[in-house]
Amino acid sequence: MFDPRLTVSRDGTIAIVTFNRPERRNAFDLSMWRGLQAIMEDLSGNDDLRCVVLRGGGEKAFCAGADIGAFEAERGTVEREAEYAQVLDDSMQSIRLCQHPVVAMIMGYCLGGGAGIATMCDFRVGGESMRMGITARNLGVWYPYAEIDPIITLVGTGVASEMLIEGRIFNGREAYEKGLLSRVVPDGLVESEAMALARRIAEGAPLSARYHKAAIRKLRGELPVTRAEEAATSDFTKTEDFQNACRSFMAKEKPVFKAR
Repeated sequence: MFDPRLTVSRDGTIAIVTFNRPERRNAFDLSMWRGLQAIMEDLSGNDDLRCVVLRGGGEKAFCAGADIGAFEAERGTVEREAEYAQVLDDSMQSIRLCQHPVVAMIMGYCLGGGAGIATMCDFRVGGESMRMGITARNLGVWYPYAEIDPIITLVGTGVASEMLIEGRIFNGREAYEKGLLSRVVPDGLVESEAMALARRIAEGAPLSARYHKAAIRKLRGELPVTRAEEAATSDFTKTEDFQNACRSFMAKEKPVFKAR
């Protein structure tokens, strides 16, 4: 059963997946991550499709990332975070491993896990006023290796450092210049441009598109990370910084980080 906040529609041989939680800027909780994986695996197995488009409900956000309000309940301990991290990784990989080309239609905020979703896609079309970045530094969260890897592949270590360490938030033009977007267009043209791209893909030979997507993924290689290193990414739940940041967020206060 798919999460009802994730909807799937069709435009011919194109599937459009909408993150339909605009009141929370389409932020994801654990159920939505599970639902996205189920949807992407289902669509990947449908040979009648030619392309998948991911978008946010409304025009104010593609996805503002993980639902911070659910952090303590879903990620408040090492054990819960380890489960969450596995679900998140499985969901992200379901986008990356989908046999069909995937297009991200980005309007408004594209932050944290939303930026992660976008980097897993094959194409990213964004509006000039969109905002793209990673907010881990504001919460004391450690980004998983599997999500850092595609960022480095796209833009290199310098821009990855700007995003992960400095916490830069880029507008559409900056994101395009940094290599995070495939193309940037005026805000009012994002939907039409993304769908035009999807239709061009759909008009092409599907086996050729699937082969080249798989070839690109294979030739770029995989980052060798041990299981112990992956497991250690959950250790941020032990820190005072993470716990204080969660409390500060709920209290609408600015967190004070102490590096412990």
